[in-house]
Amino acid sequence: MANEARIYQSHGGLRRRGLPFGVMMACVALLAGCALAPQHPPCPAPVPEKAPLAQWAPAQWADLPGWEDDDHAEAFELFRRQCSKLGARAAWKSSCAAAQETEASKARAFFEREFRPWALADAQGNAEGLITGYFEPIVRGSRTRTPPYTTPMFAPPDDLIVVELGALYPELQHYRLRGRLEGRRLTPYFSRTEWEEQQKHYFDKALVWLDDPLAAFFLEIQGSGLIELDDGSRLRIGYADQNGHPYRSIGKWLIEQGELAPHEATMQGIRAWALAHPERLKELLARNPSLVFFRELPVEGAGPPGALGLPLTPERSLAVDPRIIPLGSPVWLATTWPDASRPLQRLMLAQDTGGAIKGAVRADFFWGSGEHAGAWAGRMKQKGRLWVLLPRNQSPEAR
Repeated sequence: MANEARIYQSHGGLRRRGLPFGVMMACVALLAGCALAPQHPPCPAPVPEKAPLAQWAPAQWADLPGWEDDDHAEAFELFRRQCSKLGARAAWKSSCAAAQETEASKARAFFEREFRPWALADAQGNAEGLITGYFEPIVRGSRTRTPPYTTPMFAPPDDLIVVELGALYPELQHYRLRGRLEGRRLTPYFSRTEWEEQQKHYFDKALVWLDDPLAAFFLEIQGSGLIELDDGSRLRIGYADQNGHPYRSIGKWLIEQGELAPHEATMQGIRAWALAHPERLKELLARNPSLVFFRELPVEGAGPPGALGLPLTPERSLAVDPRIIPLGSPVWLATTWPDASRPLQRLMLAQDTGGAIKGAVRADFFWGSGEHAGAWAGRMKQKGRLWVLLPRNQSPEAR
C-alpha cells in the first residue's frame, strides 16, 4: 500500500495470503499422492508449527495515549453500522445489541463498558511496529481499447486455478494455492513478465483500459480505484484475485540499485523516477512478479468495500493481519502523522486486510480517495502501537 508495499487483497482473499510457491506445490503433490495411492496408508494432514504470532497483555484505559481526546462518537457510529455484518456472530452479539440501545453521546462510556483493551506485541515482545497508509486512486480510463487507453485491467482469467487448502486441512485455512493446468499438471500461473506476453489472448477479460501503466501498477498496489470515463461517469474496481506469485517491492529494488535513497522510495518518488527514466519503466515493473485481477464494484460510500464487505471510512478504517486481530475489532492506534512527530492517536476499526500487512503490530491506515489522500498515504511509514478492544466476554485465546 502505501509506500507501494501493498497488494490490497480485499474481501477475504491472498486476503488470499500465499505460501511460497514451492511450498504450495509440495502441498499439492501431497494431496495428489493421497488421491492416487489409496493402497498405502492415508497421508497425514500437514501440521504447521504452532509458533505464537503475538503477545497480548491486559491494559487499562489510562494506558491508551490520547484516549480521552478522541471523537468516540464517530468511531461508535461506524462500529454500530458494521454490526449488520457482525451482529449475528456469538463474539459480537452482546456488544452489537448494546450499541443499538446506546446514544452516540455516550460513545466513550459504551466502549469502556462493553470492551477491554489489550496491548499487542509481536512474538518477540516488541510493542512497536510499522504503520503505513493506503488510499483509493482516481485515474482516467475507458471501457474500450482506444488510444491513449491501452493499459488493461483484467478480471480473473478462466484458467486461473485456486485451491483452498483449508477445505481439507482446517489448520491451513489462511492459505490458498494458485496455478494453471498443463494437461493434468498444476503449474505456477503466469508471472507479470509472462503475462505481458500472454495478455493479448485475454483482452476479452479486460474490465477497463487506462492511459498510464504506472498508474495501473499503483492501482494494483492499493487494491481498488475509481476510474473516470470520458463521458464524466465513474466506475470502481476492486481486488478479485491474484496470480499466486510473491509481492516484490519496486521501491526496495530502486534503493538496492542505488537509484533512490530510502526516504525517496515513496509513491511520489517512484513516479518521479519513472518520469525521468521512461525507457526503464517495463524493467522496473517486472521486478514485481505478482499480478492483481479485479472486479467491478458499486460506486457508493466514502471508500471501496473492505474485507467485511462494507465501505471503508477515510481515517477510521484500518487494514490488519486477521490471523491476529479479528476483523471488526475496534483498535486504538498510537502513531504519528506522516513525516512528522505530531501524535496521531484515534480509535480505528479493523475492517480490511492486505498482503503486505502481516504481523501483530502492523497496520495500514486508509486515507480516502484521490490525490490528496494519496499524498498522505504515500508518505506514511511510521512507528506505532496498537491496542485491540475485545468484548469483555472474549479473551485473546478464544478470538
